[in-house]
Amino acid sequence: MPYFKSTFYGSLLAGFILLVVSFAAVSLSMAQTESEAEVPWPAAMPLPAHVVVVIEENHGYSQIIGSPQAPYINTLASEGASFTNSHAITHPSEPNYLALFSGSTQGITDDSCPHSFSAANLGSELIAAKKTFTGYAEGLPSTGSTVCTSGEYARKHAPWTDFSNAPSADNKPFSSFPTNFSSLPTISWVVPDLLDDMHDGTIQQADSWLQTHLQAYATWAKTHNSLLIVTWDEDQGTTANQIATIFVGPMVKPGKYSENINHYSVLRTLEAIYGLPYAGKSASVTTITDVWQ
Repeated sequence: MPYFKSTFYGSLLAGFILLVVSFAAVSLSMAQTESEAEVPWPAAMPLPAHVVVVIEENHGYSQIIGSPQAPYINTLASEGASFTNSHAITHPSEPNYLALFSGSTQGITDDSCPHSFSAANLGSELIAAKKTFTGYAEGLPSTGSTVCTSGEYARKHAPWTDFSNAPSADNKPFSSFPTNFSSLPTISWVVPDLLDDMHDGTIQQADSWLQTHLQAYATWAKTHNSLLIVTWDEDQGTTANQIATIFVGPMVKPGKYSENINHYSVLRTLEAIYGLPYAGKSASVTTITDVWQ
């Protein structure tokens, strides 16, 4: 009988201890969960299904933002993130395109053509990561064409044509831009021709072209996790070289952002979004993180 009592009370005590330990563990877990929920997590980078980057020409920030000549662009600026302290790298045009595409001006200081480079760039990085890239240039005579000029098309504004590691099949006329936007590559670059990019035509003409050809994508992007970036290669030739840069998409917090950014910052941000290596000087600038929802 004493043995039975000892065994019974021992089992009862063990059960009680197990219950106390279990309750304490649950309480600790709940406390940790509540504590963790109160900690503000750093903003994560988004993962857009598609990004379209449009490059305009030769106009400074103050010529565009607030201009009655650019109503559609200003609508985009009000709907998205508008950078008030964005700058190009240099003058003239071509080295800026190279900087935005490859993190380097590749030693180019003019608008000469042709050139051939093998350095890492946004296109080659995307391909290596099993993602896709296409450059769409208005007026390009045919897919893969390497002509320096054709009508209002200028190769100096299509930097992917200069890189041997960017397949010629990814160099397409803008007429090939998909109407089914879900078939777009991971990242697309769009360069209007010299009349429609503000180079030779007016601000109003370029604004109208952008609305006619990209508004449908911008609207679609809002409900399809996709991003539109509109920026300029350089300003009208000043030392400050301040340009407008606009991000629009459902992952963007609308507003004005005053951090100092440049072409390398935009390239690095695209690379960071898709987990790509940092090409050239994009490795030494800061990723844009404060504009994301």
